[in-house]
Order: sequence, then structure tokens, then C-alpha cells
Amino acid sequence: MAPHNIQDEGPADLENEPAGTEVRPPTPPPMSARPPRVLIIGGGSRGRVYGRCTLQSSNGVVVCVCEPDVYKRQEYVRTFISKAPVPPEGSSFADWRDFIEWEVQRREREAAGDVNVPEGVDAAFVCVRDEMHHDVVVALAPLGLHIMCEKPLATTLADCVSMYRALEPLQDTKVFSVGHVLRYSPHNITLRKLLLEDRAIGEILSVVHTEPVGFWHFAHSYVRGNWRKESTTAPSLLTKSCHDIDIILWLLCSPLDASSDEPPHLPSEIASTGSLQFFKRSRKPKAAGDATNCLRCAWEPNCMYSSRRVYESARHQGLETGNTRWPMSVVLPDIESFGGDIERARPELLRRLAEDYDESTPQEDINARNWFGRCVFESDNNVCDEQVVTMTWDEDPLPASASRSPYADAVGNRGAKQATFHMVAQTKRQCHRFTYVYGTTGEIYADSRTITVEDFLTGTQHSYHPKLESLGHGGGDHGITRQFILAVDRVKNHGWAAPRAQREFIGCSLEEIIRSHAMVFAAEEARTGRKIVDWKSWWDEKVGKNVVGEI
Repeated sequence: MAPHNIQDEGPADLENEPAGTEVRPPTPPPMSARPPRVLIIGGGSRGRVYGRCTLQSSNGVVVCVCEPDVYKRQEYVRTFISKAPVPPEGSSFADWRDFIEWEVQRREREAAGDVNVPEGVDAAFVCVRDEMHHDVVVALAPLGLHIMCEKPLATTLADCVSMYRALEPLQDTKVFSVGHVLRYSPHNITLRKLLLEDRAIGEILSVVHTEPVGFWHFAHSYVRGNWRKESTTAPSLLTKSCHDIDIILWLLCSPLDASSDEPPHLPSEIASTGSLQFFKRSRKPKAAGDATNCLRCAWEPNCMYSSRRVYESARHQGLETGNTRWPMSVVLPDIESFGGDIERARPELLRRLAEDYDESTPQEDINARNWFGRCVFESDNNVCDEQVVTMTWDEDPLPASASRSPYADAVGNRGAKQATFHMVAQTKRQCHRFTYVYGTTGEIYADSRTITVEDFLTGTQHSYHPKLESLGHGGGDHGITRQFILAVDRVKNHGWAAPRAQREFIGCSLEEIIRSHAMVFAAEEARTGRKIVDWKSWWDEKVGKNVVGEI
């Protein structure tokens, strides 16, 4: 099998990947006569990941991209859509609104009998900035497309509910997914099977799950980058870790079978603590003085967050490594235009890193962009770099007549339990999550590569090594792309009803998506209010049964 192309991977710990790690992308499913036609809205890092996963691991084709940056848009078309000198009509747009206008007109032409009208798209991947998700998805809804929205669904609870209202009427005919990629990695699929189907450690009593973000990755994205301020994006628990909360709920709440009518076992209480502990002015080295930019700082050669160390040197994934993808493609979007010539690219990189702001710079200009040369102790960031969330479940057994589960006692998998989630910035690992699960008859340690089961009954230990399909979320990027497009294919070409495709391929309902996001907002309310949130009361007040019922 050809070597896996990791050029579009995001913040995986590529530089510390063990030697000899075997990456095996999944074999694409057979192509249908009319393969699903895919639109990508947002040609940045995540849009490129989903484009590449579509080509490598699905039975769909990318036919259109919406991307405002001219270089990114043209390069996306050449890479994923067409190498023709003149791209096909309708294959690229600068603005997603332009696509919607064009698509409405295309349908009018088609209805009028125009034989030259291009074929439309079946599905859209929404990969724009988080705060734009709501407007894009709500605007797409009337077109009746299948939609996969990158996580988080939206940056406010009100927007999540608004999106539900727009999408709920479409559930009979269209599938919807959100970028909770952790559900789709072979590692986590195996972990869930061991816990819920094989019951390898009996019934779950406690989960301790950690997301180590990585010291320079956090500085890149959450101190200098897009997700640094709650007022312009959202709390880091939502933007970085909403799929960690989702994976915990998937393990502890959701029935084993997505088609089951068994009610979910929901937490009773949520608590959270956390703050911005490190990346702030009080932690600035005294030797840095009043410098606000790395290129004008006397302490820069000694600083592990130096923008030159991170983006120029060969220390991490900087220019001198020859890397032209993340994070370099974010700092220098046209880096590929230098043809791999490091010395040609260096002056432009340093020019970008020298950019700074001061008290005379309009706030809207500061908010509107990233500042990758800015001192990490002088940035305008305010999102948490350390946070803990604790969820507690009360015992809630189903009536004997309603439970078909083969458990030895009356409680089964709905006993009292708790889960603790820890998001931490200051780590060497980058997004290589690790989890401890403690059960009634054993314990499990899982570290994104290996799952180790300790069986108290037999005194034995078993290790599992699920295949690694990519370094992007352990194969979750490939998995979610493949499953979403397979669901679209079944509806388009094989006569499946959308609810069946939603259950069997996406495995997650719109209601579950709303609930897991709501859990994040409840945790944030607990953190900022320094209180314990009662889940049912909070849900009834903040979301309401009149919107999505008992979910």
C-alpha cells in the first residue's frame, strides 16, 4: 500500500511519532455509478483534510470549494477537483453565499430544461471558522443537502438550538453529521466494543480522560491564533475539547445500538474548574522587558515559545524542516508558491512574524486576524489553558420489563458512575489523548495507540493495537468522512431512508449532537459560576422540552 500522505494532518504529534509506526488508510468502498458529489466550504486546514480523506477513503468526489483566499481556492481546485486549465463551471466560489445564489439559479436552469446545466452537489462539508457555522448551515438547509459540519456545531447554545430547528425537518430525507471525529477512529471503536459489548471490565464505575494539547500547539492556536478569545470564538472547552466530552457521553450515556429505543443514561450533575494559568503577562520572563514581538525581544533566543523557534527553525515543524502544511500553511498561506525554496520563503515568513499591534491599533483589526509573532505573554488571549470537568451519574435502572440487557444485577450499565475530563496545555504530547476506565471487574488504560485490559477475575492482562488509519485523530478524520459519504451514497443510490443511513453509518442522532454540545455549555456555566449544575433542571431551563424533547 502506498505510504500515507500526512501533509494535511493537523496538530498530531508528528515529530514525536515512534519510529516504524505503521499507518494504513482504509480501503475506499466501491464507487457507485453516480458517486456522491461533495462541496467543501472552507479550503483551510480542515477543509483540506476532508478533501483528502474523501479522495483516499470514500466513494465520493469533491466537485466544488468555497474559499475567500485566492491562492488557497485555486490550489484546492488543482489538488482535489480538476487540473484542467479552465476549471469546470461551478467548481469554485470566493464566498459560500455566491455558491447558494449560483445553486438556486442552476436549479432554475435545470427545471427550465437547460441541457448544459452542470450537475449539482449532494453533500456539503462546512469547514469555516467556528463562529460562522450557524449562518452557513442554516443558509444551506433550504437547499436540502446532506451536511457534515466541523466541530463545534456553533459557538453559543442559542445558535445550536437554532441549527436544530433548521435541520430537524430534514431528518426524514437528509443525513447530518458533526466533526466529532473521535467516535470514528479504530482505537475508540475498539475501546467502546470492549467496554459495552464485551464488557471486558464489567460495568463502568469511573472514567478519567485527558487531552494533552501540547505546549507550542496551544500557543499557536489558542494564544496567537483563531481560538484565543472567548468573545470572538468560544471557550477552549468548546473549540478544542467538545469531542472529548462527546466521547465520554458516547461511552457512558448512549445505548450500544444506535437504533435502540432505550433512553440514554444521562448525568445528574456537572462541575468544572479551570482558568488561564500560564499564558498571561504575570508569567512573562523579566528579561523580556516590554517587548511585545519575538523578533524585537532580547529574551527570544532563550524562549521556548519564540516564533522563530516554532515557525522558522527545524525544532518543531517550522520552515527549515521543509514542512509546507500545518502550522506553516496557517502562518504563511501561500508557502507552496515558493516551490520548496526555504531561503526564498524566509524573508516573507519573517515579515509576517514581525507584524504587531499597539494601543493605536483598532480593536476590530486586532480581533480580525492572527498574530503569530506576538509574545505569548502579551497576547489578548483569555481562553482556559487548563480545565477539569467532572460529570456524575446517579443510579437509574430501567424497569425490569423494559430492560433486555443480560446483566447480572438490577442496575446493569445504568449504575452510579462518574467521569473526569482534563484539558491541559503544557504537555509534550500533542492531542494524543489517554484514558483510564475503572470497572466492576477490571480496568483499562488506552493511549490512542494501545488498549490494555486488566482482568481482576482471571488476573490476566490483554493488549489491543487497533490499526492506525492516519495520524489525524487516529483515523477519525478518515472514518467520519467515509461513514458520512457512505450514508449519502446509500440514500442517493441504494434507496435507503435517511434515518436508517443516519443510524447505521453516522451512528449519532441530531439530538445526541445537541446534547453533547449542551453539556459543554453547562460545564462552562459551572466553571464561571463556581457551582455544581443539576443537568435536568439546567436542560429544562436552557433548552426546553418544547424544542427537542427528552434528550
